[in-house]
Amino acid sequence: MAEICVPKEPDGLDEAGLPFWRDEEREVFQGQRSAEKDLGPLRNLRSLTVSRIQQSLPRETERQGSRSLGVVSQERLKSDLEEIHRQLAWMNATLTGLCRPCPWNWDFFQGNCYAFSQTQRTWKASVSACQDMSAQLVVVNSAEEQKFLQFWNIRNDKPTWIGLTDHHNEGSWQWVDNSPLLLSFWKQGEPNSQGDEDCVELYNDGWNDRKCSAELFWICERPSGLCPGLGGPLSPTQSLPLGGPQ
Repeated sequence: MAEICVPKEPDGLDEAGLPFWRDEEREVFQGQRSAEKDLGPLRNLRSLTVSRIQQSLPRETERQGSRSLGVVSQERLKSDLEEIHRQLAWMNATLTGLCRPCPWNWDFFQGNCYAFSQTQRTWKASVSACQDMSAQLVVVNSAEEQKFLQFWNIRNDKPTWIGLTDHHNEGSWQWVDNSPLLLSFWKQGEPNSQGDEDCVELYNDGWNDRKCSAELFWICERPSGLCPGLGGPLSPTQSLPLGGPQ
């Protein structure tokens, strides 16, 4: 037959009105109550700590989000700037490729533009034709420039007027820009001033003085323009016409 356990009656009530036993069960019960009292402050501290953590999490998350957003914004700005630089470089390269320092039908050499006529005029008319194009009848300032001009003459076998004359003072050669003759490339035996030859033609083997009334081809010269990306835009005084001399 199974044994039935009947709880033991308490030995009495303590000051708080709680039952107590005089044996070890009372000690166990009271120990549990003491432990619960001791754990109370710890539970309160834990609750307070959790509460504070929970309150700080949104603020920290917000700070982290702001920091992350700032990093993303900086990276995006850097990326945008790099893209702008790439586009500017492409635009400069495109403009440089499209830009011509000289008008159509003009040749570029050492910072100047040269136009070689396809028709013939007197020396004075050639001077006027160049002035109409904001240029001047060519002035030769170096051996390199002389070779460049001679190459055209050799290729086309056409004597051309250059901007040199002594019609103001016989024997005193002067360029159309009023500068004196310092460097010359006369043919052997020239100038000889035979028959009032006061103007100078360029031929494939050098210079020759000739009558200014003769009709020859002519060469105009003017400074070249500046291209965007290579020094700035063309200035108003350097606007380039589309056509060359006729």
